[in-house]
Amino acid sequence: MSRPRIDALLMMQEGMETVTRESIQALQLKKLNALLGREKARGGFYRELPERLESLDELAFLPFTTEEELAANAPGLLLCSQGDIQRVLSDATSGTTGAAKRVFYTEGDCARTVELFMAGLGELILPGSVTFIGFPFSGPYGLGDLIARAVENLGARPLKPGPSLSYGELGRLLAEERPDTFVGMPVQLLSLLRVCGRGSLLRALVSGDACPEAVLQGCEALLGSRLFPHYGSREMALGGAICCPAHEGMHLRENHVIAEIVDEAGRPLPPGETGELVITTIGMEAMPLIRYRTGDYTRILPGPCPCGSEVLRLDRVRRKEGTEMAALDEALFSLPFVADYRAERRDGRLRLSVLTCGEGELPDLDAEIRRRPVRPEDGPLYTGKRKVVEL
Repeated sequence: MSRPRIDALLMMQEGMETVTRESIQALQLKKLNALLGREKARGGFYRELPERLESLDELAFLPFTTEEELAANAPGLLLCSQGDIQRVLSDATSGTTGAAKRVFYTEGDCARTVELFMAGLGELILPGSVTFIGFPFSGPYGLGDLIARAVENLGARPLKPGPSLSYGELGRLLAEERPDTFVGMPVQLLSLLRVCGRGSLLRALVSGDACPEAVLQGCEALLGSRLFPHYGSREMALGGAICCPAHEGMHLRENHVIAEIVDEAGRPLPPGETGELVITTIGMEAMPLIRYRTGDYTRILPGPCPCGSEVLRLDRVRRKEGTEMAALDEALFSLPFVADYRAERRDGRLRLSVLTCGEGELPDLDAEIRRRPVRPEDGPLYTGKRKVVEL
């Protein structure tokens, strides 16, 4: 059996001879102490933390970093000079109130993320293939651009439609360009397959949003192959965990991230138990974070992967506030004639706008439901993370 790609990545990036739990933990402690030493020397946001730890177990005694602290303390969290910043990502939108989160990347941060993407995409992209990228293209070193760089480095050709094309435009693109691989969000893929058909698509990588079971099963049934789920966030330089051919969880980027799972009170949970994901980004050059509470919920799968790697694996990831949307997804996307829907709440009343691509009965939900057949000029009802929109 060939070496797992996640192991090969760690060996290449860190010069490791073996990738075992012992060698990974030794590397993590070394990089964590180097980070703590730099933070103590510069007197920034983490200046009150100890200069070094004797074991990774001691990490659990350090305070958490919250989203609010990240938003309010960007200068104090920056570990490099402004001249070294290659990219800044913000969660600011037209509806943002208060300070927005800003995360900074160096060129090295971006380059290592491209290498991670190559390790994950290399499981399904072949040289000479054509890859449809459904993520936004927001300029150099944005998510779409980094994925396209990884695709090109693998000897394939990236298509860059982004997330906003109409179904008519998508259908023409599939017919003319004949991509064999899709990279984008889960519902984006399911809607494309149900409205436009599979066409030339053979394989797909999904990320950027939760992937409920109904969406996963619907995509795999229409695509005729297993999906490759990935996980990432802007706080970890967009790449965090990748799927291997065993399809049993997502291997964590452990030379870049130390992951903990905690309960509602912040107490550590063992492998196999679900809780909030907390990350310490020991591989970030520009803005490393220590014990950052992501707001994402998952579990660490116990034991080694069937692929042979001992690198930790995350199970499916969801947002805590996304439980209502997840239940709606299961109820609606389990129906093969539902192409897409949008959920809004006004004055406490839930309203659903449903696009259909066939006949059938919708479930009896406690909501006002408006349905109509999908039209060629229709586009996706969400171009980012799906949520109930409060009006």
